[in-house]
Amino acid sequence: MARKEQVMFMIYYISDTHFGHANIIRHCSRPFYNVKEMDNAMISSWNRRVNSEDTVYILGDLMFRSAIEPTVYLERLPGKKHLILGNHDPSWMKKGDYSRFFESVSERSVIQDNSRSITLIHDPVQAMDDFERDSEWLVYGHIHNNRHDDCWTKLQALEHALNAGVEINAYQPVTLEELIRNNTEFKKS
Repeated sequence: MARKEQVMFMIYYISDTHFGHANIIRHCSRPFYNVKEMDNAMISSWNRRVNSEDTVYILGDLMFRSAIEPTVYLERLPGKKHLILGNHDPSWMKKGDYSRFFESVSERSVIQDNSRSITLIHDPVQAMDDFERDSEWLVYGHIHNNRHDDCWTKLQALEHALNAGVEINAYQPVTLEELIRNNTEFKKS
């Protein structure tokens, strides 16, 4: 009798892609010439990593000020997507019903990734003081690669707080282990 091969599906995290947002390139020193190049590079990276059965937690600000209809992006991004709402998401979400593209949409969530309990939120200020009550880890977005405020100082001191922003995660969805490694490097640099 042949053994069935066990298929492993991955869990990924990403935040602050800002698809369609030209000013984010300058604001966060992204290495792209224009918004079309940025969008295509991030979509290509996403598609190289994520298959239709993988889970992707998007920690807010998926798009902003895009001239392109949100469906055009969403149809090109595989995976079982869960959106944690960011401060810029309501602006594109009010243009239509995009619920068919997401397994869930929420402001905050607590999940399990293997044996690790993780609080997911866009703005870390809203969870920084209490995430340990609900989970061992905090994965967040919102601050991009900014290191110039009190929030960064507090987050840097939290060993189990991880920034899912694309600027420190190679502009692609990453696993929890990759998040840990990338954040360790970002905090050192």
